[in-house]
Amino acid sequence: MLEQHLKRLFEDLELSAAVIKGEDDGYTVPLNDTLKVEIKELDPGLSFYTVLGALPTAKKEELFIYLMKANFLGQGTGGGTIALDDEEKFLTLSLVLPYDMNYITFKEALEDFVNYAEYWKRELLRHQKSSEDSILT
Repeated sequence: MLEQHLKRLFEDLELSAAVIKGEDDGYTVPLNDTLKVEIKELDPGLSFYTVLGALPTAKKEELFIYLMKANFLGQGTGGGTIALDDEEKFLTLSLVLPYDMNYITFKEALEDFVNYAEYWKRELLRHQKSSEDSILT
């Protein structure tokens, strides 16, 4: 199912990058220069995962409080979860959709996930810039 949805998505969006099949039956989907989404098929459902960016070193406590508020009941993440990667160097966004879905539902869910990922990437950059500005002044 997932493979067919991805083929159709790439046709619909006229994407030229290739989907990369992983060792664990997942797929890495490069959507643009800065965003790659890992998609895995579950039984039933799908999971989405992406790296948002490096964990900032300045004002981490403030950032973590902000991210915890976003994670609370999935309100600021579209039902997903912002977390640290295994090595605690990067912030990630993941979402599990535990149900089967048709192509339209898949495309809309992926679009929502990408929108949240792009938003949080911008927020991390904003946090980093404001941290740098406040350190310098």
